[in-house]
This record gives sequence, C-alpha cells and structure tokens, in this order.
Amino acid sequence: MSSRVIVSLTDQRRRFLAFLERRVHDRAAAEDILQTAYTRAILQADTLKDEDSANAWFFRILRNTLTDYYRHHQVEARAFVSWQPEMEPQTSTPDLVPPNTCGCMGDALDEIHPAYREILYKVDLAEVPLNSFAHQAGITTGNAAVRAHRARTALRKQLLYRCGSCAETNCHDCTCRPNSVHR
Repeated sequence: MSSRVIVSLTDQRRRFLAFLERRVHDRAAAEDILQTAYTRAILQADTLKDEDSANAWFFRILRNTLTDYYRHHQVEARAFVSWQPEMEPQTSTPDLVPPNTCGCMGDALDEIHPAYREILYKVDLAEVPLNSFAHQAGITTGNAAVRAHRARTALRKQLLYRCGSCAETNCHDCTCRPNSVHR
C-alpha cells in the first residue's frame, strides 16, 4: 500500500467515523471500530489490487469490521441472558426495610468507587430498571449487571469493615453509631 493511499484513508477519517456513528450511535464504539478497520487494512494491504479503488476496498473492510462488532455484541448479549437471573438484583420493597437500618450505609456508599455508587443509587435506590441504566450509561445490560453485582459486593465489604458482625446480619436492628468505624 503506497503512502498516497494511507494519506487518503487517514484524511477521510471524519467521513468514515460519521459512517460508523450513524450505525452504532456511540462515538466511542465508532472510534474503536474505525481503529480496528485501519489495523485490518494495514494487515490486508496486499489484497488492494488497484490503488484507485482504495476507498471501495477500505469501505468493504469497514463494513466487515462493523458486522463483526454487531456479531460480537449479539453473542455477548446471548451469553449474559443465561446469567441474568443470577445477576439481577433481589429487590425489596421500601415497606419491608426496617426503620432502624444501619446508619453507616451512607458513609459506606461514599467510600466505594464512583461508578459503583452511581449504579447503586440509580438501580437500587431510585429503582431505575437495569436495562435503562445500561442504555443511559452506554454499556450493555450484561455489563451493567456485572457492575451492579460488583458494586453490591464492594458495599458489603465496606459495611463489614465499618460495622463488623452487625453487617453480617444485614444491619437489621443495627447498634452502630452513624459516622463511626467499628471493628
């Protein structure tokens, strides 16, 4: 592949990116797909027979890369469907939560990773459906389910650190003092 073709393809980056963004509706995903297509073009440079048809050749690589992207996401979605019942949060109605739930909960939430805190606030406290959260966050539902599971695990660890044995009983009838660390 000549340097003229390389310059031509890189000069059209905006055009290629716009093509992808119209199809995936996500700039970051479009950027990833374009970078993968550029890499594939370099690796398949010997398949370019006529430099005058470089645009058509690259668009073919671009479309194939886009197809692979969609296939990958379909496989990922199918894989997480079987795990979804295990990863879905067990919800409880606010009426069933004891009025004397641990006062350390707010401090424990402040100590975990911001992405984990966000999903717990939105999905568990604001009761935003997991798939809606995933769409808003620009991630797959499976990724959101994994993030929610990890967030709950991180919160559980923080509560165990703060409240000790009280947290092992889900902090019902909590004897902890808010804003204090217990061991």
